[in-house]
Amino acid sequence: MCLKIPSGIMELQRRLAMKINHIIREKRKELLLTQEQVAEFLGVSTPAVNKWEKGSSYPDITLLPALARLLKTDLNTLLSFQDDLSDVEIANFVDEVDKTVQEKGYETAFQMAMDKIHDFPTCENLIYSTVMYLTGALILYNISEPERYEKVFEAFYEQLSRSQNTEIKETAISMLISYSINRKDFSKAEELINTLPSSSIDKEERIAVLYTEQGKFLDALKIWEHRILDSITEIQTALMNMLDIAVKEERIEDADFYADVYEQASKLFYVTPWIPYHAKMSLSVIKKDKKECLAALKSTLAAMREKWRPKENPLYKHLDSSETNILSERILAMLQEEMVNGNEFAFLENSQEYGQLLQELRTYNNIE
Repeated sequence: MCLKIPSGIMELQRRLAMKINHIIREKRKELLLTQEQVAEFLGVSTPAVNKWEKGSSYPDITLLPALARLLKTDLNTLLSFQDDLSDVEIANFVDEVDKTVQEKGYETAFQMAMDKIHDFPTCENLIYSTVMYLTGALILYNISEPERYEKVFEAFYEQLSRSQNTEIKETAISMLISYSINRKDFSKAEELINTLPSSSIDKEERIAVLYTEQGKFLDALKIWEHRILDSITEIQTALMNMLDIAVKEERIEDADFYADVYEQASKLFYVTPWIPYHAKMSLSVIKKDKKECLAALKSTLAAMREKWRPKENPLYKHLDSSETNILSERILAMLQEEMVNGNEFAFLENSQEYGQLLQELRTYNNIE
């Protein structure tokens, strides 16, 4: 008869092989115990204890409580359990996941992330940071069959929605709202929306005012600069949603107007160079307007090759643009992949100008 070992015990045994040999040896020597004394207390042979300390084998799980008592320690110390990771460790891990996505593919990175979360199942910041990154990467890298990953992420967001950390909780609820809307479960979405608090106090604004009064002008400026960028992002989001509604209601003139305002506002507030053309390109694809789409594509691709240098503009002197420029490079790669191999721009295939644009892209990125 073959006994099935519970997965929890198998995981415990895996962890035992890590550092327990060093801990047993160090604790034993601290207490001035011999291997023979440890063996006698536990009812095992001296060679068995010797093997534990060499790391060639490890104690039976049933012996662990007695071993911990003998060595005057607890099971967590004995097993080298670490309940949480530091913020730096989490940030480094997310960077590692991102690198894995690029070099080995999304599935490998996903499994890597799940293994880490399995090792630290109560570390909310790890789950939050990792799952948020993977959720964004689904879109950023245009991953096929995203639904199978989204089911896993939704379960994590359900877990995080019960967090005591306000930021984590509210972000998780917002993600659950998006999932509900996408599957047209509008009653669930409304129920979730009503769980979000409505606060009349803008904490960040109060802090910025406080910094100004304290003479901490640099700290205050950083907050206001981020607020400007966040505000224009909210305006852009509102305009894109209004454009979408106008298209659905067949109010094309209004949609064109929203796209124009989107471009003007984006340029006025000196956002990432390619962003101003996003609305017009999206609308031209919906309208199947070849002239407008080619113009928007040209402007977008040219702008994407530019670096965003916010420090050259008084609005954003203290912002770090490195992450935004990396993001632009990835979105450019996605757009190029769609143009070369996708269907979104199929209505342009017979255009000589589009063919020239594709050839330029292939030359620029060595796309075969």
